[in-house]
Amino acid sequence: MTAAPGGPRTLLALNWKMNKTPTEARAWGRELAGEYRPGIRGKAEVAVMAPAISLYGLKEALPGGVDIGGQDVSAHESGAYTGEISAAMLRDAECTYVIVGHSERREYHGETDAVVAAKARQAQAHGLTPIVCVGEGLEVRERGEHVAHTLAQLRGSLEGVDERVVVAYEPVWAIGTGKTATADDAEEMAAAIRGALAEQYGALALGLRVLYGGSVKPDNVASICGQPNVNGALVGGASLKVEDVLGLLAALE
Repeated sequence: MTAAPGGPRTLLALNWKMNKTPTEARAWGRELAGEYRPGIRGKAEVAVMAPAISLYGLKEALPGGVDIGGQDVSAHESGAYTGEISAAMLRDAECTYVIVGHSERREYHGETDAVVAAKARQAQAHGLTPIVCVGEGLEVRERGEHVAHTLAQLRGSLEGVDERVVVAYEPVWAIGTGKTATADDAEEMAAAIRGALAEQYGALALGLRVLYGGSVKPDNVASICGQPNVNGALVGGASLKVEDVLGLLAALE
């Protein structure tokens, strides 16, 4: 199954990770607002996934049409869960999206597919669109089991989750290993993911966005997002400088 021509609008989800103080976030937002001309707006949808403490100030500084999102969300509605951020809190901060199941959360915090699915359901219950991350490590890739592994992870992470979802494929095997993921690698996995989405959501899968998240930069974003089944990117390092974000948008023109 291939995404329908003229289908979902390209999404650039800018994941700042644990970077930028609230003051720096506001300054970044103001800088983007100063450069965000009308001609840029149509190239792609942009969402900034900032640390929770920066969301309110960032939203006020950003130009109209740029969304914000959380980097994680609690699987619980509310209660004695010290340090966690609820979906209701993110929604009150005017978030549109939230990342769930990022490879760093899975690795460093032991998040299982079941936990990721619970977080995605909680996000949807409050009107947020979860960006569900999946991907495989180097050993799995070298065994040639990357498709089966990633699709099993996807199915587990979408248990009870409806079609209001974005999926991001992370080539964990290419992070810090000296290996390089290509546009063809991105398309192979995006096509497989879309096929699995079709099994769960039927024809609605044609309109769902599948993102690629692995060292996306201005010099490779066009080739990656130009693949038939890739509808955008989850951007890490290149999201931290406004100059690079503008470069990403220019490359997609």
